[in-house]
Amino acid sequence: MTIDLKGRIDSNNAAQIEKDILAQLQGCASDSVILDAANLQYISSAGLRLILRLKKTNPELRIINVSSEVYEILDMTGFTEMMPVEKAYRVVSVEGCEVIGEGANGKVYRIDQDNVVKVYKNADALSDIQHEREVARLALILGVPTAISYDVVRIGDSYGSVFELLNARSFAKILAEEPERMGWCVKEYIKLLKKVHSITVPEGKLPSIKAEALAGIRRMKDSLPEGYGEKLARMAEEIPESSHMIHGDYHTKNIVLAGEEVLLIDMDTLSVGDPIFELSQMYNSYVGFSEYNPDIVLEFQGYGASIAREFWKRSLREYLGTEDDHRVTEVEEKIRCLSYADLIDWRQRHGVHNAEDQATLALWTNRLIELLDRVDSLSFDPGETDQTVEDELDIEAVTENLPRVMEFVDSKLETIDCPAKAQMQIDVAVEEIFVNIANYAYRPDKGNATVRVEVSGAPVCVTITFLDHGVPYDPLAKDDPDVTLSAEEREIGGLGIFMTKQIMDDVTYEYKNGQNILTLKKNL
Repeated sequence: MTIDLKGRIDSNNAAQIEKDILAQLQGCASDSVILDAANLQYISSAGLRLILRLKKTNPELRIINVSSEVYEILDMTGFTEMMPVEKAYRVVSVEGCEVIGEGANGKVYRIDQDNVVKVYKNADALSDIQHEREVARLALILGVPTAISYDVVRIGDSYGSVFELLNARSFAKILAEEPERMGWCVKEYIKLLKKVHSITVPEGKLPSIKAEALAGIRRMKDSLPEGYGEKLARMAEEIPESSHMIHGDYHTKNIVLAGEEVLLIDMDTLSVGDPIFELSQMYNSYVGFSEYNPDIVLEFQGYGASIAREFWKRSLREYLGTEDDHRVTEVEEKIRCLSYADLIDWRQRHGVHNAEDQATLALWTNRLIELLDRVDSLSFDPGETDQTVEDELDIEAVTENLPRVMEFVDSKLETIDCPAKAQMQIDVAVEEIFVNIANYAYRPDKGNATVRVEVSGAPVCVTITFLDHGVPYDPLAKDDPDVTLSAEEREIGGLGIFMTKQIMDDVTYEYKNGQNILTLKKNL
């Protein structure tokens, strides 16, 4: 008997899920029960208690297709010693599926109406997938609307990341099929870009795009006439360091409209730096790469060079917030200096194989030399936007308010980098503590709880404090459950606080001024 576990199993739904499972098992003659966790994204102690009760009545119980995040919870609490627990990747076929995009690292296929899968060309791509998932998670909690991969799958000899993109259309496809919507596309495209550039990323969490650009300039500068390479390198060095987010591959194939929401995808190029590095990449997507051969942009974006050039011009004006031709030209010339340097370095690294390659390289080089004769600085001020979040939430301590508490904690995490693994651990701990307060602090009456979230230090540390005026109670005083015992010997309760102590770096309790004060700390 195989039973699917899906989505989240937490304090709000565990009882109903258990009731549904028992209904499925009623009258089943099989001695073997399998819980298929391929689609299980989250489990709290309430879910673990459910599994423990099932194990007591079904000794041959086993769990398959467990994600690494859920596996860690099962392993930490001794469940992997009590029953077979199998980690596995789901197998997906893309045979006959529409290719909706292709980049240097892989192809994107639509596997059904709701989902797409990015298949990586590198057969050993798990580290690449993990990196992209982590930076996409970072972008999401910092406020960037993006699609988060919810599954890693096997596809032939390689791996893929699965994303939910309901009826999504890229801006490239919209411009190709409905060029009259260019004005709307430009406004939404730049609105999202400014949002990305407004975000300050904690130090050391993303690489510097300036460092990458300088490395390319140093490789290509000796191909320029004497003095020009040195001037270019000096001006690039003088571009101010910045901790603001840069996408690094911001073009219309990576902006999608899913329903009514505009999303940014393909997040593996995220970095930090000055916006000019982003804008130089954008120029190359619409003009630079196809400046000699206009057909290249048609092959890449799916629309012609005239649309691409117009889209670039209107986007730059929208980004700068001006119709002043002199201002736009001044900034564009700075952008083009970096654009041509990048193109020349790219061509040299990939080799000059034919007459078109030679002509293209000569065009880029001559354009760059012309610009360096009149450009003396690559810096300009695009403006900034600040973001703030309140530190505390005071809320009635009832389980129905758990979603609001979780939303508040996640909103505070918008100021830090929180990898997927740490995020899930924090979610588990927050749920366990708040539900414990809701169930026991004021029984049989009701009262409020305060949740305070603070971020500090280097490395980054998240401190979450729970305060309530309920009955004095130190949850840390209770003995930990013996997770080495068999299912038959184990007590059902006690896992929540045990899990919290295991997954957080520090848990402390005090009763002061009539308040229970429980503090959790997590180092990132």
